[in-house]
Amino acid sequence: MSGPTPVDRIVAEVLADVAARESVIPFKEIKARSREISDNTRDGVAALLRSGCSVIAEIKRAMPGRDPFLPDDELDAVVRLATEFEDGGAHLIACQTERLRFHGSLTDMQAAREAVSVPMFCRDLIIDPYQIHEARCYGADLIPLQVELLDQARLESLLDRIESLGMTAVAEVRTPAEADRAMAAGARVVAVNARPLTGGGVDKQLFSEIVPGLPESTVRIAMSGVHTPRDLLSYAGAGADAVVVGEELMSAEDPARLTRTLVAAGQHPACPSR
Repeated sequence: MSGPTPVDRIVAEVLADVAARESVIPFKEIKARSREISDNTRDGVAALLRSGCSVIAEIKRAMPGRDPFLPDDELDAVVRLATEFEDGGAHLIACQTERLRFHGSLTDMQAAREAVSVPMFCRDLIIDPYQIHEARCYGADLIPLQVELLDQARLESLLDRIESLGMTAVAEVRTPAEADRAMAAGARVVAVNARPLTGGGVDKQLFSEIVPGLPESTVRIAMSGVHTPRDLLSYAGAGADAVVVGEELMSAEDPARLTRTLVAAGQHPACPSR
């Protein structure tokens, strides 16, 4: 009999972490708090559908198997990066809040959102309703749902919950079958992640394999593999409305300058646009 897979272990760790937080602030309380502030969300879809290819600049403290980009206790650096990304023209800012593998936190996201005026994309493994209400309390405007981690009923339920709070649900997929499930669940925004959840390398061809099967009205985001303007233009040529750029910006000597370069490429008249 085989043991738990790496994905199974990740899910179990996330659920245990959520249970620990819920023991401090009960679900009923976090739900009430989130609904009290559900009218101050920023329009993520409008930001994604600006002309050309939008840039989502991602703040992340660390990546599995890599040296940290930022010290765990340095909140000022998060605020500085968020400001630099907005000054560079980023249309949205993402913040990695997953604690166990990426050393992120909801506090990071809250601080980043308070420093900027663009929509905030919470980057985490969302598998429990508690996390959705919690993220809203800390300022999330867009919430990802990893389709491979959720059965169809849970996917549909979480998607509806996100939208009911005025946020935008982003269905994150890695296969055509997952994209089909996202469409069946009613997702308006789909992100194709070229990086597997565990192990393996980046496969930028996944985007061009999956996107043709999506309805024209679907907002398409490309995740992973953007290092240069050429990468952005390649994704845009395959139908991307936006790209997420994290690792390259976090390791850049001048994040604001690189953001401006990528944004300029995405807004150039030659950049494909719907």
